Amino acid sequence: MDSKKNDKNKNQKSKSESQRKPKSGIPRQARFNEKYEGKLKEFFFEELKDVYFAEHEALKAMKKMEAAATSDALKESITKHQSETEEQINRLEEIFALLEKKPSKKKCEGILGIIKDGEGVIEDTQEDTMVRDAAIIIANQKLEHYEITSYGSLAELARTLGLDEAAELLETTLNEEKKTDISLTLLAEASVNEEAATE
Repeated sequence: MDSKKNDKNKNQKSKSESQRKPKSGIPRQARFNEKYEGKLKEFFFEELKDVYFAEHEALKAMKKMEAAATSDALKESITKHQSETEEQINRLEEIFALLEKKPSKKKCEGILGIIKDGEGVIEDTQEDTMVRDAAIIIANQKLEHYEITSYGSLAELARTLGLDEAAELLETTLNEEKKTDISLTLLAEASVNEEAATE
């Protein structure tokens, strides 16, 4: 009887330990202590400022791309994503609030380089051509890929830090960015690239 009781206690202990461990099997405190969690939160906050800056700059760039686009389909796609970007900025501001921080920007050389490249392809292509539209699609997708990487990484950091609400907001934006990237690819495949090839 004592043997059964001991087995039951072992099972309860084992179950309790498994509930305290993350999916990785490594206890949270073994991954980083409070000191490192503080540093990680600081890094997370800095990256949040980076993407906040990037979204505002991307919004300005998209307005220029929309004005330069030829096809109605591409103009509509960019207009739609501008509206989404405004919502994404609002979500970032919600995350700042969750962190009890004031929304602020940190200059991001990476996004500025991508935007400069996009401005260059507009200058290097002829107005009212599908070749320019093809170039604008590529420029937009470079922006999307930067944002996909940023939001994916931030969402994972938020989960690690136990900021589940922030992670969900970041993942919502991440999914929107992925959908936009796919829609741009489909637009290029459906019409823009073929028409550009005949010019």
